[in-house]
Amino acid sequence: MTADRKFGLNRRHFLMGTAALATAATALPAAAMEGSTEVLPGASSSVRHNASSFRMLDWQDYFDNTRNGAILADLTSRALHFWSEDQSIYRLYPTSVPLSEDLTRRGKTEVIQKVENPTWRPTAAMKARHPEWPDVVEGGAPDNPLGVRALYLGWPAYRIHGTHDTRKIGRRSSNGCVGLYNEHILELYSLAKVGTQVLLI
Repeated sequence: MTADRKFGLNRRHFLMGTAALATAATALPAAAMEGSTEVLPGASSSVRHNASSFRMLDWQDYFDNTRNGAILADLTSRALHFWSEDQSIYRLYPTSVPLSEDLTRRGKTEVIQKVENPTWRPTAAMKARHPEWPDVVEGGAPDNPLGVRALYLGWPAYRIHGTHDTRKIGRRSSNGCVGLYNEHILELYSLAKVGTQVLLI
């Protein structure tokens, strides 16, 4: 076999392999949206998370109206949906969710307060489980569990907030709250208002 012919075969195999990889890479997100599982960044390959429900939803399936805006936190798919009052804005964000069912609350509430650089204080139940935790972490501290913004809900101690620990997103990792990447809570904070409807399912 001549060197030219050998190069031609190798080049053809290379191009075929590259095309196959490009096709697979393009198809992967669609497969993940249709019910496959995905390994989250930083997770062990043996820990898999269902991504089947991480898709766009229609507000009419969950709310009577979008007065003051509407937030749907789907704890199963670990996704938060936001619709503006005039329905011109829709956002979909990945979230962290409570560690266990006993820390989980579902139902309707609303945003009652918006706080920039919130101060974090563990509840009595958190301190009982983790006595080594500090009594308070001031807003703006790099280890503050509430991140850079928080939307306080009508239920005591429940919030939608940011997090500095990006490993938590997409996982059961919170003590009851719904956590977002800091860049996402900054956007949601600017869109939501006191009185925005909230539904956790």
